[in-house]
Amino acid sequence: MARIAGVNIPKEKRFVISLTYIYGIGRTTAEKICQKLKINEKLRTHEVPEDKLAQVRTLLEKEYPALEGDLRRKVSANIKRLIDIGCYRGIRHVKKLPVRGQRTHTNARTRKGRGVAIAGKKKAVK
Repeated sequence: MARIAGVNIPKEKRFVISLTYIYGIGRTTAEKICQKLKINEKLRTHEVPEDKLAQVRTLLEKEYPALEGDLRRKVSANIKRLIDIGCYRGIRHVKKLPVRGQRTHTNARTRKGRGVAIAGKKKAVK
């Protein structure tokens, strides 16, 4: 396995896809990195030469300083700041509800978790 930015990236997947295993690098950024270093996007990770992998490592250190652990810390610090100042978004984080204005009457199951039935609740009889 190749190791880039402290992450073991899979060797059997295409190199562009393997780069997305690094937190903070998505598909678009991975494609830009490959274009900049002239790496064929169809190559598998184990087919990429070691000198190209070294170039990827140096490029990531120079142009993307906040990746993996640093980026995770930065995001969690931003969330903690919102919670501390008590703003609306911070309160939504605390209550584990959607933060960006989505409806919660239906949906929002990813954020709220499974729906739990309320015991003893019966329909009104006419």
